[in-house]
Amino acid sequence: MSRSYSCFFGVLSFIAVVFLTACGGSESAELTMNDSGESAAESASNGPTGSARTIRVSAIEMVPSSFEEILPITGSLSAPQDASLSSQTAGTIVDLVEIGTRVEEGSVIARLDDRIIQAALNQARANLDAVQSQANLMEDMYRRQEPLYQDSIISAIEYENVLAQLNQAKAALAQSEAAVAQAEQQLENTFVKAPFSGIIEERFAEQGEQVMPGMPIARIVNTRRLKVMAGVPETYAADIRKGSSVSVSFRAYGGMTREATVSFVGSVINPQNRTFMIEIDISNDDGLLKPAMIADVQVSRRLLKEQIVLSQTAILRDENGSSVYVIVDTDGQNIAERRQIVLGPSYEGRTVVASGLAAGDRVITSGQTTVAEGDLVEIAN
Repeated sequence: MSRSYSCFFGVLSFIAVVFLTACGGSESAELTMNDSGESAAESASNGPTGSARTIRVSAIEMVPSSFEEILPITGSLSAPQDASLSSQTAGTIVDLVEIGTRVEEGSVIARLDDRIIQAALNQARANLDAVQSQANLMEDMYRRQEPLYQDSIISAIEYENVLAQLNQAKAALAQSEAAVAQAEQQLENTFVKAPFSGIIEERFAEQGEQVMPGMPIARIVNTRRLKVMAGVPETYAADIRKGSSVSVSFRAYGGMTREATVSFVGSVINPQNRTFMIEIDISNDDGLLKPAMIADVQVSRRLLKEQIVLSQTAILRDENGSSVYVIVDTDGQNIAERRQIVLGPSYEGRTVVASGLAAGDRVITSGQTTVAEGDLVEIAN
C-alpha cells in the first residue's frame, strides 16, 4: 500500500514539473515573438524607401587661370661689410668710440699714444731740412763748376769731385725723405679708422689697454646693405639666374615682405647637400633687419598659363593617389563621382591639376569627406 502511494505521488510530481515548464516556455516564446514582431514592424515603418541619400556640399566650377610656380627656400641675412678693426702698430689706447656709435668712412675709431712717434717724426723732418740745405748747396756748386770745367779752367778731377758730392747730397736727401715718410706712416698707424660707414657693434679692448699689431680693437658693421644667402637644390639649376625676381619675408617681423632680385648664382654644387648658393641684395635703410636673421625666399620659377588650379583642401589622398569628387548631371540629378587626378606644382594652398579635370568640371570643395560615389548632392553655393 505504501509503495502504491509512493508511485502515485511521483507521477503527480513529474506531471506538475512538465506543466510549469511548458507554461513558462510558451510565455517566453510569446514575448519573443511580440518583441520581434514589433521591431520588425518598426523597422519596416522607418526603413529606406529605396531612394539614394542627399548630401549638402559646396562646389566650384573649374576655369583655366594662370599659376606662378614659386620655389620656396630658406636663407639667412648677412652683412657683406662686417670687419674687425685692429692697429698696425703697438701702443696704448688713449681714445676709443662707444658701442652703437654710427661712424662714416674714414672716421677715427681708436687712437693710440703717439708721443714717441711724433718725436721721431719731428726729428726726421729736422734732418730732412738739413740734408735739403746741403743738397741745395751742392746743386749750386755744381752749376758754378760746370762752366769752368767746360772752359778748362778746372781739372776733370775737380769737376768729378763736385759731381760726386752732388750725387751724395741727392742720395742723402732721398734717404731723409723716406725717413720722414716712414715716421708719418707710423704716426698714421696710431689711428684706427673706419674702412666703411657703419655702426660700432663690439669693442675688444678698452681705453688705457696696451695693444699689439693685429690685435682686434673694435668691430664695425654696415647694415644699410644686407645680403640673403640661400642654397637652392640642384634640380632647379636651369631655372634660377642672375636677375630672377624673388620675394623675401622675415619671420621675426610677422612675414614682412621685400621684393628683390638674385644678384649672384653659384657655379658649383655643394656635394654634401646637393645645392648651389645664391645671393640676394636687400636694402635696409630703415635699419629693421639684422644680420643672421632667417629669411624665407620665394623664387619665381615660371608662369604657367591656362591651367586648372584647385585648392588643396578639396583633394583627397589615399593609397591609390590623389582624387576629387566632381558633380555630374545624370537625368537631371546632381550625382557625386570620384575621379583620380594627377597633380602639378603647388604654392600657398593651391595646386595645378595636370590631368583628370577639365574646364567646366564642378569639383566639390566642402563636404567631400562625407560624400560617397553615387550620392545625390545638393549644392549649397
